[in-house]
Amino acid sequence: MAVFQRLRGLSRLLTSSRVISLPRPNSYYTYLNETSVPLPNKEPCWVKNADEAVAKAGLKSDNKIFVHGAAATPVELLRALTDYCKKCDLSNVRLYHMHLEGDAPYAQPDAAKHIKSVSLFIGGNVRKAVNDGIADCIPIFLHDIPSLFEEGIIIPDIALIHVTEPDSRGYCSLGTSVDCARAAVIHSKTVVAMVNKKMPRTYGDALIHISHIDYAFKFDTNLLSHGSKASTDAEKMIAKHIADNLVEDGATLQMGIGSIPDAVLASLKDHRDLGVHSEMFSDGIIDLVNRGCITNSKKLIHRGLIIGSFCVGSQKLYDFLDNNPFVVMLGVDHTNDPKIIAKQPKMTAINSCIEVDITGQVCSDSIGTRMYSGFGGQVDFISGAAMSDDRLGKPIIAFTSETAKGVSKIQPVLKSGAGVVTSRALVRYVVTEYGIAALFGKTLAQRAYALINIAHPKHRESLEKAAFERLKTMPEP
Repeated sequence: MAVFQRLRGLSRLLTSSRVISLPRPNSYYTYLNETSVPLPNKEPCWVKNADEAVAKAGLKSDNKIFVHGAAATPVELLRALTDYCKKCDLSNVRLYHMHLEGDAPYAQPDAAKHIKSVSLFIGGNVRKAVNDGIADCIPIFLHDIPSLFEEGIIIPDIALIHVTEPDSRGYCSLGTSVDCARAAVIHSKTVVAMVNKKMPRTYGDALIHISHIDYAFKFDTNLLSHGSKASTDAEKMIAKHIADNLVEDGATLQMGIGSIPDAVLASLKDHRDLGVHSEMFSDGIIDLVNRGCITNSKKLIHRGLIIGSFCVGSQKLYDFLDNNPFVVMLGVDHTNDPKIIAKQPKMTAINSCIEVDITGQVCSDSIGTRMYSGFGGQVDFISGAAMSDDRLGKPIIAFTSETAKGVSKIQPVLKSGAGVVTSRALVRYVVTEYGIAALFGKTLAQRAYALINIAHPKHRESLEKAAFERLKTMPEP
């Protein structure tokens, strides 16, 4: 009886105000605040613009704000928030977000006394601010980010999101970025939405009923995009090594955006029955879908479907995503769960890095002590592929052998202060334009030998001498 009384009390609360999630586990509030469940007798307050939305949301000093990211970054809302914080002289407003696109007025020196950006993965637009101490970051595996909200470590006062127009049943879509946004919205006290008819409608965990939005305004604008650039000869050679030697027919792929992933995808046109289970993807998958190379027919989970969590690409990609049931967007706590990844057939995870030492330690988030990006999904997928149920997974680290300045990316030791994102025990395959180093089961001396042999030829002699000084023995086959 007490349970039913409690539920009736919650029902009355639902009709009068937004439900506030309590910390897990097994909270009735959490259940009733699920974004796909319509809230009875509740509609958003529609306002004219972003400035009015921010003002009505009740933004105050010391508030915690979640911001939707990647291609879904609500740039207009961030502009309005920054202006409001300055105008009202607010202080210690903290923005929590994965990587954001577009301008970053909130991370400029003139906003520092009002706002602090806290990245869960550092984007290029806040990188300088993080290293200057104006902004900050949280080192975290991508699959763990939703738990920050679910466990009450971060309880946002306001969530700023970017959604599609509601359909005939009142459902909007989080579009290009589900990632941690769904978890953040469920646990936010107030939700402010920029409603954009140009946002692609996606399926899966992207659903959010309009009744879960407190303040909304219409702002139709093109999504932020990244055009692909032509691959270099070195990148094409890396792609050939991977495509010819490491990607099998029927493999499930994970790869991010950039020239190397694009080059690998372009080299897979003769492969068959490929699957995609990735936290992110870009334009490169479209041609393989159109050619019938990507079918997802061998997958045991989500058979026949492309699985992603967020994406950034060109308008071609966004058109491909819109109302396309072949693509399902899920939260990163699912896409990046190593246990889920391990169940994918022939899981082939292709990631990059900043530098690797001769024992196989991988630095991907920093250049020395200067932060560059974050953990992201690299360890999630490298470890998932390494422990694959079918024992056919391939964890791959791929990069060009030199930086743009001609410095070797394979080093005797990592730079002082560099962060080890992927440990040497996890790394199986390292690929440069000079070949593939298979490291599993190799000693330190054997690893050094394999890695030196895929370094740029002009650095090999110095690397061999440095390896002897470090290991007190010569690298050996």
